[in-house]
Amino acid sequence: MTTFPEAVEHLIRSDEVLAPHTWLRIGGPARYFAEPTSREELVELVRAAAQAELPVRVLGGGSNLLVREAGFSGLVVSIAAAEFSQITVEGDRVRSGGGARLSHVINWAVAHGLAGIEHLVGIPGTLGGAICGNAGTQGGDIGQTVVRLELLSRSGEIYQREGSSLHFSHRQSDVEEMLILEAELALEANDARELTKRMQGQWIMRKAQQPMAESRVLMPFVDPVGATAGSLIDQVGLRGARSGAAAIDSRRPEFIVAHEGTTSDDVLRLVEKVREQVARQVGVDLQLAMKIW
Repeated sequence: MTTFPEAVEHLIRSDEVLAPHTWLRIGGPARYFAEPTSREELVELVRAAAQAELPVRVLGGGSNLLVREAGFSGLVVSIAAAEFSQITVEGDRVRSGGGARLSHVINWAVAHGLAGIEHLVGIPGTLGGAICGNAGTQGGDIGQTVVRLELLSRSGEIYQREGSSLHFSHRQSDVEEMLILEAELALEANDARELTKRMQGQWIMRKAQQPMAESRVLMPFVDPVGATAGSLIDQVGLRGARSGAAAIDSRRPEFIVAHEGTTSDDVLRLVEKVREQVARQVGVDLQLAMKIW
């Protein structure tokens, strides 16, 4: 059994079920689970785990996460505390903790008359997750706005990377550190009322594209260049396909819906079936947008 330093030992919970912490509400327990309330506690936890050679995963919004039924045999650190989601605005720059909800960062920017990320409204998850996966729409990617990141390494060291050293591509980045502690975005001054209207329009359009009255949904695939995952799934005849209680949405096939009783194995089998059929029939290797623990 791993021994944690006395300063953070009180934060540790054993065999914490992870299902309630994810959008799909499925999955097994973490061997150790902690919700630090300060940077100091977070760093202490990561360093202790590194010293004990204990694997660590960071839990943000849980919107693109699938936890296996067996759970995770290491330490899961939740960054839900307010310390990791502070947002400030200075001039045309937004500085935000990586744990802030992307939607909150967008709202702050729009309220202060700053344009450049309002088209991302409706994308779930945290700012840190959005940057790591270079979230985007036809209006552009978030990576285009990043000018600085403060990062926590897997050994517990904090350091900075300037935007010029970062590489962003289609739904990908070269950010592989443990956690984005803080991000600085460079945006453009604009009329707050006009931005609000634009954001509301994007929100309405995005909501109309999602499964009706379903909160337990996942978009498991990255749209390949020149196509959408949904169109390819439809093309190979898997719209509405099921595995156990998990199903490809019949209206928006880019979504998997976790109906009551769904297990992680149901989702994994369905994902693998889609990837196999798309590769065989269309010749496209669908990449995963979700993380699997």
